[in-house]
Amino acid sequence: MQTLLKVSNLTKTYGTFTAVNNISFQVQEGEILGLLGPNGAGKTTTIQMILGLIIPTSGTVKIFGKDMPKNSHEILQQVNFSSAYVSLPTNLKVWENLYTFARLYEVPNYKEKVKELVDFFDITPFFDKLYGSLSSGQSTRVNLAKSLLNSPRLLFLDEPTSSLDPDIADRIRKYLKQVQKEKNVTIVYTTHNMAEVEELCDRAIFINEGKIVTEGTPKELIKKFGLKDLNEVFIKLAREET
Repeated sequence: MQTLLKVSNLTKTYGTFTAVNNISFQVQEGEILGLLGPNGAGKTTTIQMILGLIIPTSGTVKIFGKDMPKNSHEILQQVNFSSAYVSLPTNLKVWENLYTFARLYEVPNYKEKVKELVDFFDITPFFDKLYGSLSSGQSTRVNLAKSLLNSPRLLFLDEPTSSLDPDIADRIRKYLKQVQKEKNVTIVYTTHNMAEVEELCDRAIFINEGKIVTEGTPKELIKKFGLKDLNEVFIKLAREET
């Protein structure tokens, strides 16, 4: 399998505080990787450095074998991101946001692509509403639709099912497994829902206090720590000092 993402010795410091501490990992093509850890562990900072949103203090990132951010324009055409904690322009209507991003991504037949995703995520009832007026669950669905507009090869999802009704969350998990299987999409997935990790992720990396503390498949990690499920592993690792 091809390595789509390679992170080497990535570090980010703010004064005397180290948010991410010399971490290295790889993600293979078609893999769903869980990037896990308690709040403040460094997950979001890591993703932001990978995407070129913040500059690392040291270390390198390669995506599709190319240096990031040196080749950011070419790379980001094939990458996308969704977070429950990032807002789209609030003074635009839902359709205006989706059409605008689709055109920025140069999506062919963009109106048809938007309609496909709007139908799948059941966005039609609030398609003409201002984004800023949506509930948290509605905005999460719009963010997810935005992240799939350009049919990305590499997709970053930060708490993608947060605030969603169980039926919508289940639909999204099934969709992610479908695009992984049919389109070989590679996904980096953060969540505090360990049942989702066991269902979706081929492998998981646990970060705490900016350091990688362990990694492996969900089954390997459960066996390694002699616990009954991944939720117990998460609790154990979140409580330990690195």
